[in-house]
Amino acid sequence: MAYSELIKNFAKIREYISQFFIYGFKSRNEYDSKSARSYDNERRRIESWLGEYMSFRQNAEGKNVFFAVDSRSIPSNPLYNVFKAKSFTSNDITLHFCILDMLVDCNELSAGDIAEKLSVEYLSVFENSVDLDLSTIRKKLKEYEKLGILKSRKLGKQVLFSRDESDVPLDKWSDAIKFFSEVSPLGVVGSYLLDKQKDIRNTFSFKHHYILHTLESEVLYPLLCAITDELTVNLEIVSLRSQRISVHKAVPLQIRISTRSGRRYLMFWHINLRRMMIFRLDSIKSVELLDKFENIENLRESAKRFASHLWGVSSGKDRSLDHVEMTVFVGENEEYIINRLEREKRNGKIIPVDSHHFKFVTDVYDAVEMLPWIRTFTGRITNLTSTNSTMVETFSEDLKAMQFMYGGDENAVQ
Repeated sequence: MAYSELIKNFAKIREYISQFFIYGFKSRNEYDSKSARSYDNERRRIESWLGEYMSFRQNAEGKNVFFAVDSRSIPSNPLYNVFKAKSFTSNDITLHFCILDMLVDCNELSAGDIAEKLSVEYLSVFENSVDLDLSTIRKKLKEYEKLGILKSRKLGKQVLFSRDESDVPLDKWSDAIKFFSEVSPLGVVGSYLLDKQKDIRNTFSFKHHYILHTLESEVLYPLLCAITDELTVNLEIVSLRSQRISVHKAVPLQIRISTRSGRRYLMFWHINLRRMMIFRLDSIKSVELLDKFENIENLRESAKRFASHLWGVSSGKDRSLDHVEMTVFVGENEEYIINRLEREKRNGKIIPVDSHHFKFVTDVYDAVEMLPWIRTFTGRITNLTSTNSTMVETFSEDLKAMQFMYGGDENAVQ
């Protein structure tokens, strides 16, 4: 083929797919890196993985190619294909098949035994073959041990390697793996397991299927490792507006996922600024794991206090609190409205006013973030007040615009 489907740098592919095929809808003329040929090569590479899910539209600026899927008709997240195209060297492919093949016949072998068998029994049958040195073989064995492909045990001064065969019957877990692969933040792991099975029928359908965020998996995994192992990290952040790159030393504490958009955020303690902060995962270019953080429990308590006043992810510029009070009408046999208030509120409390009116009271960093949720009670809200005047004014203007658009008498909107 005229170009390679394989990739070395996944961060580059992640950025490219996001900018051109998901969020930006940029055209070839807007590609400002290197050359137009680079754009064409990257587009061909991506289309080789996702060709049946690509579409385009023509406008004055040129042809815009974009990613288009209907979750009702796809058996699994097609973006997982992007993770399965990593490049490799001739040594990688040689060692992969030879090591696994020789360990089928031999239960255990040392690195020296593997090097000798590789030279005598495998490479010797090829013309102009080059023997691989012992250090290269040891590195590959350690890499495969870390990946769980091989296992080792020490016998005297020798380290013996063998295949780490799984005894889990994957077919019996097929439905669970299919569900996991589509809903888990690291569902790509389930996709690799499904590749080993023949039955890949579409078992599940999802009303809200946030498949686009799977591109962040390579960032999410080290962040989860850092949270589990209580590590500090260096975050390489790219500004989504200016594209300026900066590095921040942080202690990751929580991954927050929006139930409305599926977008993922990292809550962390900024070591230099000494404050809680939140970044979108799609703005994190890379994660470098550092040393262990000692007083993690204190930070977790601080994070809990900080999150108690978050409605979404905004904490405002000065971290001041907006007081919000919303009174809703509840008719006869409409206890489900009270249950919904209790279930969906992220903080605050519900106070009965009388048998048909209930007041929701809360203090949040940014009351404007509550507007999408507050609007779902339109027609039931009898009173809405807040110290954030922008939120109340926006809600009132929206109601006036809706009344102007759809008509109705003065009491149509309470």
